[in-house]
Amino acid sequence: MTEQSKKQQLLELIRANPFIAQQELATSLGLSRSAVAGYIAGLIREGKLLGRAYVLPGLPDRRPVTCIGAANLDRKLRSLAGIALHTSNPASQSESFGGVARNIAENLARLGTPVALLTATGKDSSGAALLAHAQSLGIDTGGTLQVDDLASGTYTAVLDQDGEMVVALADMALYDRLDAAFVESRQARIAASALVVADLNLPLETVDAVVAQARRVDAPLVLVAVSEPKMARLPRDLSGVRLLIMNRGELAARVGRELGSETELDAAVAEVRAQGARDLIVTRGAEGVIFTRGSDIVRLYAHGAEVVDVTGAGDAFAAAVCWSLLQDPDDLELACRRGLKLSALTLGVAETVHPQLGPGSLADMIDTNTNTNTQD
Repeated sequence: MTEQSKKQQLLELIRANPFIAQQELATSLGLSRSAVAGYIAGLIREGKLLGRAYVLPGLPDRRPVTCIGAANLDRKLRSLAGIALHTSNPASQSESFGGVARNIAENLARLGTPVALLTATGKDSSGAALLAHAQSLGIDTGGTLQVDDLASGTYTAVLDQDGEMVVALADMALYDRLDAAFVESRQARIAASALVVADLNLPLETVDAVVAQARRVDAPLVLVAVSEPKMARLPRDLSGVRLLIMNRGELAARVGRELGSETELDAAVAEVRAQGARDLIVTRGAEGVIFTRGSDIVRLYAHGAEVVDVTGAGDAFAAAVCWSLLQDPDDLELACRRGLKLSALTLGVAETVHPQLGPGSLADMIDTNTNTNTQD
């Protein structure tokens, strides 16, 4: 059987059942799953599948957003009074599911978006609970790596009496197992994505592999920073990255210098964008965000929000931006407005993900009272 005939048979099988599994395709054709993934990539390049794998003319686009990165058990300790160092402080405690990729996935699922989560868990009760909760929201967790010799990830945040973070401790060693080979083994899932979102809990080599894979299959890729130390996991070459989201401190870590003035901030944004990313968003807390529009830098100012708990607000912002880009791929300003809206809503609740979030929450949200300022 020639290469062309194999591809033609593969295409006919997908036409007959657009939701057919990779392994079923491989079994039907007597091929390995990796060979099937290769043929699918070829059909994408030839334009015989629309955009990415498994999308055919006349069918609704239900490709998932694939979120790659951390899924943790989050613990929050909130002081009942002012925090005194080097002694015991009375506090209240709560536990919830967290992790940047998982939080973004949950927000997207609650907004009505098909979502897949590629993460790692231990084979323990925490990992089982994480996966069960995600599945209850309709998140596809079939690509999860489960390991025997490490516990599921944990994140412990210490908050002051006003809900502001004082310090956070993260046990994320598990995610070093999400290596480049893991990305290769999930290439078909990435190829079938409407959008790929990866957080920087992943090792540098893995982020590199995700960037390369997304570029190869022409999948829009959003990278989300998680902390200043983990900016070292961001590749130097950002070619193919649709959007990089980070805060001011993470931007400073990327360029290796303090950003004391607005001029210095703008210069750093331009420097990082020149490394290959199409666009950047820099979040600034209560000051709003800045984002790129071509060679311009745009400032978007946010209205005040009542803060109950800051945990998860940044992930809510990223999720709303990603949701908006699925609807309006070139309108980053609208995406940021929606991000600020969902972030403010999340700040006002104790939960990491707003429990009343639903498919209609952002659909008609254009806040014309929010101010912008554009600088060349």
